[in-house]
Amino acid sequence: MPIRGIVFDKDGTLLDFNATWMPVNRAAALFIAGGDPEIAACMLEELGQNDKTGTVTSGSLLASGTNLQIAEAWHKYAPEKDVEVLARLIDGLGKSAGAYTARAVPHLKTTIGALVARRIRIGLATSDSHASAVETLGPFDILKDFDFVCGYDSGHGIKPGPGMVLGFCQATGCRPDEVCVVGDNAHDMEMALAAKVALRVGVLTGTSDADHLAPLADHVLASIADLPKLIDTYNSGEDD
Repeated sequence: MPIRGIVFDKDGTLLDFNATWMPVNRAAALFIAGGDPEIAACMLEELGQNDKTGTVTSGSLLASGTNLQIAEAWHKYAPEKDVEVLARLIDGLGKSAGAYTARAVPHLKTTIGALVARRIRIGLATSDSHASAVETLGPFDILKDFDFVCGYDSGHGIKPGPGMVLGFCQATGCRPDEVCVVGDNAHDMEMALAAKVALRVGVLTGTSDADHLAPLADHVLASIADLPKLIDTYNSGEDD
């Protein structure tokens, strides 16, 4: 079956993960820590962010967790606050600061445009909230091309469950065996496996390297810029 739909992860796939989210994570941790930089540094390190190397560990909560999961992990540092309140705080920072710090991966708009020109339906499945996803992608003028936008709070479950992909299929009429999932994290590939999609594609613009992605992905690309060519090859029947 040819690929008729593509479901993208957001952070590390459409957006440069470290440039976009490391400053936001730092601000959230510092606020929850009551302004104490040592506690904030501990909070960040615990959840996978290393400010000395400028990286976030693949598979960590800051790399692939939801705002609620991050809030639950940080709740011990602000036990007087309700977890839901902390989650809303993190989400609010994501919507405001994230929209300011958001940096697109190379050739984002042209790549999405090339896929739409091929009449491929486009979806988004992110561990971020729906509202934050809209805010952070808004500046790049691509949301008009998306047929489906799903966050962890959209009612389709969370990664690595299949719900987000199946929601895309329901919204677009695509079958799972006509869908490609593209992401930078093991959770994305595991979601794709659970949904039984046709093609799993990892990209190296996020928190994972090829060694992390290769065991779960059908292909590992430098970035989404290489995706139109891959889809053309697959749809022509020449894909290995």
